[in-house]
Amino acid sequence: MARIYVYFFIYNYLFFFVAADKFPNFVSLFVFFMLLNVNYLKHGYKIAVVAPAGRLAEGVLDPLLYALKRWSLHPVVGKHVYAQDYTFAGADDLRREDFQQAINNSEIKAIFCARGGYGSSRIIDDIDFSPLLKMPKLLVGFSDITVLHARWHRLGLASIHGAMSAHFPLDGQDDGTMASLRKALFGEALHYELPPHPFNCCGEVQGMLVGGNLSIIAHLTGSADEWNTEGKILFLEDINEPLYVIDRMMVHLRRSGKLNGITGLLVGQFINIKDGETPFGKTAYEIIAEQVKDLNIPVAYAFPAGHEKPNLALPFGSSMKFSVNKDFVAIDFKM
Repeated sequence: MARIYVYFFIYNYLFFFVAADKFPNFVSLFVFFMLLNVNYLKHGYKIAVVAPAGRLAEGVLDPLLYALKRWSLHPVVGKHVYAQDYTFAGADDLRREDFQQAINNSEIKAIFCARGGYGSSRIIDDIDFSPLLKMPKLLVGFSDITVLHARWHRLGLASIHGAMSAHFPLDGQDDGTMASLRKALFGEALHYELPPHPFNCCGEVQGMLVGGNLSIIAHLTGSADEWNTEGKILFLEDINEPLYVIDRMMVHLRRSGKLNGITGLLVGQFINIKDGETPFGKTAYEIIAEQVKDLNIPVAYAFPAGHEKPNLALPFGSSMKFSVNKDFVAIDFKM
């Protein structure tokens, strides 16, 4: 009985700090080891679909909603998803209201973000995340949703870097994106194999995957939601950035210590990357390779996740076995 009271005291002590957004270092450690919680989905579960960032075109959700129903899930669409406020899916208070309702509703088991773009960081500080500690929910999305993945990780909760509305095919044909997301949602094992890449660094490690969009990771550094990369495998992807900006962000991650403690690096899609009038002289992958060449960790390039298709699901918060050799790359998630 005394042990139960001790656990109860520790849990409520941690809950106070999490709810108050105050994280001494030792509390952050306890949160990571004690509160990491993965609630995989089951048939019949209700799923919130919200738009915390960029605006949506009318009807863009239809393929997503169809897929969720086909998986025997019940989508609950936020009241304001099709609202518009210039580049945003409605004003900040409307996007925040939909997201808060998804968090508060005990019947909702996962939160699907409909689109990235920009806007999540504008509302995150005014959302009450404390209900998630008693009612954990999976978060699904990528790109700007990296902001929310970082908060999920900070709270010790699992999330999925996975497809949003634009990646759900109108004709129902799957390129692997949908199958991988369904497996991640329902807690099935995931296995990926990649061909070798000339920039790969061989090695094997097992650990937790974190990360997402490079621009957002760099943007969060120095904020309350900066990623804790120590002892983690880092995933990076990006879109529409000039090469010199990619270089600046990678240098920033190195100088801020975000690369020093990682145990592996998985590099996804870098698409529509631009050069200037004066050529930068390196590709995006060459820029990344330059910053991690002395880390002596396994590194793999060209994983099919990001803004192109396929966009394979990557569970954040699950154990990942990462093996890189001269012949192939193997990635295994045991849920």
